Amino acid sequence: MNCVICKHGSTQSGHVTVTLERGSTTLVFKHVPAQVCDNCGEAYVDEETTEQLLAAAEAAVDAGVQVEVREFVAA
Repeated sequence: MNCVICKHGSTQSGHVTVTLERGSTTLVFKHVPAQVCDNCGEAYVDEETTEQLLAAAEAAVDAGVQVEVREFVAA
């Protein structure tokens, strides 16, 4: 796929770090699978992975987590 941000690069399979913030909660997920632009580094996470990240973030907010770093594990 061509990068929609820089319009010059193409994406390759890789892994990225995703940081999510909501209120007083900050979550960092490492090694999230994504398509990454070889020119600008923009990352594209698929819908299934995004749903898993958001569900984990919602659970963390409900549990009162303030800061947490996690290794991403696909369900």
